Parts: sequence; structure tokens; C-alpha cells
Amino acid sequence: MRTASSYTLVDRLQQSEAGMVGSQQKRVVVVGAGWAGLGATYHLAKQGYDVTLLEAGPYPGGLVAGWQTTGGKSVEAGIHGFWYPYKNIFSLINELEINPFTTWTRSSQYSPAGLEVESPIFQDLPRLPSPLGTFLYTQFKRLPLIDRLSALPLLYAVVDFDNSDAAWRRYDFVTARELFKDFNVSARLYRDAFEPMLLVGLFGPGEQCSAAATLGMLYFFILAHQPDFDVVWCRGTVGEKIFRPWVERIEKAGARVLPKRRVTDLIVDSNHRAKGVVCGDEVIEADAVIFAVGITGMKKIVSTSPSLQSHEEFRNLSNLGAIDVLATRLWFDRKIDIPRPSNACFGFDTTTGWTFFDLNALHDEYRNEPGTVIEADFYHANQFLNLSDEEILAIVQGYLATCIPAFREAKIIDSSVIRLPQAVTHFAPGSYRYMLPTKTSFENVFMSGDWIVNRHGSWSQEKAYVTGLEAANLVVSYLGEGQPSEILAVEEDEAHIQVARSLNQTFRDLSKSILPEFWLP
Repeated sequence: MRTASSYTLVDRLQQSEAGMVGSQQKRVVVVGAGWAGLGATYHLAKQGYDVTLLEAGPYPGGLVAGWQTTGGKSVEAGIHGFWYPYKNIFSLINELEINPFTTWTRSSQYSPAGLEVESPIFQDLPRLPSPLGTFLYTQFKRLPLIDRLSALPLLYAVVDFDNSDAAWRRYDFVTARELFKDFNVSARLYRDAFEPMLLVGLFGPGEQCSAAATLGMLYFFILAHQPDFDVVWCRGTVGEKIFRPWVERIEKAGARVLPKRRVTDLIVDSNHRAKGVVCGDEVIEADAVIFAVGITGMKKIVSTSPSLQSHEEFRNLSNLGAIDVLATRLWFDRKIDIPRPSNACFGFDTTTGWTFFDLNALHDEYRNEPGTVIEADFYHANQFLNLSDEEILAIVQGYLATCIPAFREAKIIDSSVIRLPQAVTHFAPGSYRYMLPTKTSFENVFMSGDWIVNRHGSWSQEKAYVTGLEAANLVVSYLGEGQPSEILAVEEDEAHIQVARSLNQTFRDLSKSILPEFWLP
């Protein structure tokens, strides 16, 4: 579909293409400069493509990046961990020959009653069949054994959910709360363990989270293998420690990285092929296009794009949602002893999870700071966003003091409050059917990001990066030049899980051959 104003853009594009006769380099436009977009751009540039990376914001990285205040202090839109199963990101870090990470760190969990849980470095302990190591080595301070044992029936759902399309469709219409209730998880275990994981893992309360996404997230980060919950952190902002050297490498490979370019439409020919990307009055020619933005950014692009609105799959993105995040950074006037550098908290607000981090222990620039520097991030934080900075800071200090009383007497001498409305994907019940795969109905337009449907099995930053590589590989296949990127698979299921899944699938297949299909999936 072409609007009246787009005829001028099409004519300009055709004139430009006429002047390109004889040029052999294929042109790819990547929209969005987070993990997915940078990953796709880097690989395609190394394969000899003419790649243009467009970022709506003032710098690459999007929400994962970071920046400096006018006073020269580093801030970022929340802290991001790098878990043991992030094979592809760790491989990239080795290729870039950088050293951005801390050592493996232990973490704690707090409620208003005090310390609830401490986690060890799981890879340092004798490896037990999953999930025994997670169950036995995690140090629960208050949760009774009888409540922990009530999780055992849930293992059937873990086995049954194999990340296949059929499994997603079976579990996606069920809420996480219904899932745990149906498998007789105790009320206390749900309240003190599972819902806190949802609030900081899927960023929402159980009644608002898909059971399919819940099982996928829990399996990848916690249940598949004993060391999976081990985590390292960036020793500064991700933008400074990872994205800056990565972008330098990308530009050396020949790609152009253009900030402050907000995409408004595609130029599409009669064969449903994208010929260019529109940014206001600017047109960037393309033989292939990769979208690598979050769901909120993608919905904004669709809202201004008649070409995308002409396809049902893109119109249906309006059925997807996102969750508000609040990121705060506080500088205190004194040193405070914080037992663990990373901490998750629950029970302070009914539907909100939050985390706090000791940046003196994690970030190089604060290691010798005379006072204490804390990052506190709140997820599903819609009730906080309309408060003033002063009101937010008072709440944050009060919550910190509940966990570690020494914060009560400390004074905040500097602070940063960043409101992030609709910032992270909401994996709501029933949302799977509206999420896009990497391939679209446009033969040369591909999708990537942490909300894209794929079968790799990863989550969060690792999934975003993997889908960027998958989109790049589809471009290589479509345009017929270069080599595909090698994508490292997640670690295989342990032998007992493989056997259980095989038996379960055999039983399902047998049931289908005998029983009529009149039950809802």
C-alpha cells in the first residue's frame, strides 16, 4: 500500500536505484540497535553486505545501553545479568576480545520479614541431576520443607513443556497462577518463591503471565541444569563495556550506524518485497530489512506504516503489550555493608518485584567510592511512574532499610530516577498467537528480538541476540551471498529429562490415535 506522499518517495527511490546500476553489494537495513540489531548487523557486515543500522534513540543499545549524566556519572535503564546458559553472548565477548564481566556472583532474596534465600555458585558444587541441585543447594531461611516438596508434581509440566509450537499452544492460554494451583503447589511456596521469580523474570504477577512463558523462562534460567542460575554482571554499563567496542568493530567492518532515525514506513513493491525504509523524509534503500526492536517500538512503527498495516500479522501486534519499569540509582553518604552484590525482593508491593545491586562491588568506577552506590530497579512499576522523584526516592530508601537496616540512617547525596513506560515484553496469557516468527509475509523482511517466536529455547538478552543471528542467516539465504552465522544450541536436556519427554510424547501420540480430540488444548 502506498500513500499519496509515498509516491514521491518511491520515485526518488527508483531514481536512486537507476544510479546504482553496476553496484554488486547487496543492501540490508536493520532497524533497532540492541542485542538483536547489533548481532544481525555485525554478522552481515562481516559477510560483505552494505548494512545500515538505524536507531531511534541518540545512541546504540536502546534500553540495555547506558549513558552519563551532565555531572559525568554513569546511569542506565536497569541492570542486566548474564547467566550461565548465555553461550552465544559469551562467544561474542571472546571474539571481541574484551573483558566486561565480574566473576560469578552469589545472590540473595529479601521480603519485608528479612532475608529469605541465599544462592550458592552452583557450578562449584557437585553436579546433581536437575533439578535436585537447585532444590538442595539453595539456602531457604524460612520456607518449610513441606512447602518446597509441594513443587514435585509441577515436574510433569516441566517435562511436558518442550518449547515446541504445540506445547506453547497448550500452555499459553493458562495463567501462571492457574498452572501452579492445578499442580497443587502450596500457597506459601507460590507466594514466597514462584511469584517472586515471575515478578523479576517475566516482570508481572502470576495472574498476568502466560504459563507457557513461565515454564520456558524457569527451565532456561533455573531448572534445565544445575549451574544455569549462576550469573555475572557487567563491570560498568553495558553500553560502555560491551556496545561501544562492538559498534567500533561493526563500523570497521563497513556498516553504518545511524542514530536518531525513527522509522515510519516501508517502500514495498507489487510483489510484497521491501525496497526501502522510510524515516520521515529520508529513504534508505534495501534489498532486505530486519526489524530488531521491542514490541512497543514495533507497534509505533506499524501505527505510522500503511505498508505494514496492510498485512494482518502486523495489525495483530496491537494485541501485544509491555510492562512499565522504574530504574533508580542512589549515592549514599557512607559505606554500608551489603552481604551479596545482587538481591531480589518481593512482598513489598503486591504486583511489583524489585532488585537492588551493590555497584561498589560490581562496577569498576564505584569500587573506590567513599559512599555506597545502589541500583534499585522495579518491574511492573506502573503505580510508581506518576510519583515525583522525591517520593520515589523516599520509598526506595525505606525498602532498602527494611532489607538492610543501615540504610535507614544514611543520606542520599545524589540520585537518578528513570521512568520506562511500556519498556519490556509482557508475556500475557494468549499472547503467543500474535507474536511474530523470524520470517514474515514480506519475503525479504525478517524479525528479531526477545519477543519473537523461535525454537532455540533461550530467553532475554541471549534470545534477542540469537534471533538477530537467525534473521541475518535468513538474509544470507535469501540474497545468496556469504556464510550463515554459527548459532550455539542450548545445552541438551539431561538424560532423565530426555527419557521422560520421549515417554510423554509417546503417550500423547497414542492418546491422539485412540481418543477423539474434543478437549481444549
